[in-house]
Amino acid sequence: MFFESYKSILYSDTLIPDIFISEYLPSMSGECVKVYAYCLFLSKYNKKLTPDELSKALGMELSKIKESLVYLSSIGVVSWKEDTLRIADLKEKEISKIYRLKNTSTPEEAVLSSERNKRRNSIITAINNKFFQGIMAPSWYTDIDAWFDRYKFDEDVMYALFQHCYNHKGLSKQYIIKVADNWYSKNIKNAFDLDEYSIEYQKFKDIKLKIVKKLKRKDLLTEYEDGYIEKWVMDYRYDFEIIELALKRTTAISRPSFEYINKIITVWYEKGLRTKEEILAYEAEHKRQNSSKGQSGVPAVPQHENFEQRKYDDAYYNNFFNNLAK
Repeated sequence: MFFESYKSILYSDTLIPDIFISEYLPSMSGECVKVYAYCLFLSKYNKKLTPDELSKALGMELSKIKESLVYLSSIGVVSWKEDTLRIADLKEKEISKIYRLKNTSTPEEAVLSSERNKRRNSIITAINNKFFQGIMAPSWYTDIDAWFDRYKFDEDVMYALFQHCYNHKGLSKQYIIKVADNWYSKNIKNAFDLDEYSIEYQKFKDIKLKIVKKLKRKDLLTEYEDGYIEKWVMDYRYDFEIIELALKRTTAISRPSFEYINKIITVWYEKGLRTKEEILAYEAEHKRQNSSKGQSGVPAVPQHENFEQRKYDDAYYNNFFNNLAK
């Protein structure tokens, strides 16, 4: 790798762009940040450095150096051309992402777009000030604008989305998109939809807590187990008293799985059973029908009439008694 000379190390500084700190650093490992900073430093000097030499200079394993360089290249922070490593101009890169050609609009469309953009800009400014201390990275502006178009959220819902993510797992874009996808699948568009969903979600949390206590689970539920409970409460719309009936069916199992419980509840839902009384009546009838059947599930019949009798002749009996006498 070759690095171009800048000036004497005694008088020079290595500047790290703010866009790197706000946009790329939060998702990077410490090794990647270390490699990037050192490569940025070396880019000012006309030096040739191999990955092995870079490993020794930074006191890192060669495999870590290579992994970091591959990652930095994958996100566009650095690029390769033959044996030369180039540091990307992150400011120019972000400007290219933000800039978009604007098509011609009618006067009516322009007014509507202007009013819409005023509302959006107001919410984006509020998001910036509340959750980013007024220094939100430029890419967030284009992402939020794209989310408005993709999910059709009202401005209040977009702000609530950031508040929800901030309160739970932080402002990772992957997590925000995951929550937004979930809200979108629930047909949430405005504040009224969100309020209704919030009531159902609180009900889900309350029932989840009761289930954990009943099963005496000390560990956290997995994402898939959460999904089962959410389906029972928010899709099937079952109260805890119905879910508890299913839990009681697992008393003979030391550690019942949620998949097993889900099969019981799903059968009830598919049978159209919506109340505790309907479920109890169904199970009583089911038990009554099974009591009239054998273990194999077929009606019990007298076994001595269930096969054709074998016929024996005189020769068989004579041979039988002769063998017995011997």
